[in-house]
Amino acid sequence: MKAATHLKQKKAVALISGGLDSMLAARTMIEQNIHVEGINFFTGFCVEGHTHAIRKQDKDKQKRNNALWVAEQLGIKLHIIDVIEEYKDIVINPKHGYGANLNPCLDCKCFMVKKALQWTQENNFDFIITGEVIGQRPMSQRRDTMPVVARESGANDLLVRPLCAKNLPATLPELNGWIDREKMHGFTGRSRKPQFKLAAEFGIEEYAQPAGGCCFLTDKSYANKLSDLWQARGERKYEFDDIMLLKIGRHLRPRPHFKIIVGREEGENNFMQGYRKQFTSMYTLSHSGPLVLADGKMSEDDIYLAARLTARFSQGRDAQSVQVLVKQVDKEEIKLDVPPLSSEEIPQEWYV
Repeated sequence: MKAATHLKQKKAVALISGGLDSMLAARTMIEQNIHVEGINFFTGFCVEGHTHAIRKQDKDKQKRNNALWVAEQLGIKLHIIDVIEEYKDIVINPKHGYGANLNPCLDCKCFMVKKALQWTQENNFDFIITGEVIGQRPMSQRRDTMPVVARESGANDLLVRPLCAKNLPATLPELNGWIDREKMHGFTGRSRKPQFKLAAEFGIEEYAQPAGGCCFLTDKSYANKLSDLWQARGERKYEFDDIMLLKIGRHLRPRPHFKIIVGREEGENNFMQGYRKQFTSMYTLSHSGPLVLADGKMSEDDIYLAARLTARFSQGRDAQSVQVLVKQVDKEEIKLDVPPLSSEEIPQEWYV
């Protein structure tokens, strides 16, 4: 009699955000002898690894890419995929609308699971893992919306959510015996205690962003800046440089057709230097001060106003006159001696 044929190890791809939930979901499957690899989609809106790297107030925060770090802790391969262009339609035209700000969370999850499904098909993987928990997120992780993600992504019963699987219908990997439903979990709600307990059981002592919040689109201030950009340009479009610059600086729109971005510290000033060939730039010569970028078509009067604002945010804010160097794209640079605006001359409405 021939020996029984050894079953081929099943393979799953896990959506790895860099947070605790996706880490635990992947580890749960690894414990069941599933070959797991991670996938991380780069949209351009991720919080980590950008402002933390350039602002002094964040100097004590980790500069690492948390998705890569999680993959390293799990001992799995991570595939980082650039979806900036494809993701634009999700941000601009979300079928299911926005959350509290400009976060298209439900559309985003459908998009990412769909992309993961395509990846599994192209790479001969068997199913998809996410770290979703019923009731944890108000838009994308409700009991009534989680089936929407499975259906609209096309993943259907190939989508496994190990952290709340016991509260959901059995998936194909469970029904086929690839994974044991009893070894998965039944987490619900916003409490993090079950995740912390499971992490301790796995011997996981360090983890990043345990409560999520890794997307700038969930941030009210950032969402306001993006809305302002769309309104000023008269169309809901953006480029990668736009969304990067929205992450930094102090933004003021003194007139509808132009705004300025004021560097708040050395790190931001250094970062903004890379954009001087794309935007009008200004900085003070007579006093220490920030680098300022101006976005929009500007008249001579607009440039003068922007120069006065530049002087206001410099060390010469109390001087009678401050010399400002103005560099316009493809034009000769000019020097202006201007009186700084007083704080009373800057309405609160100018701040974006």
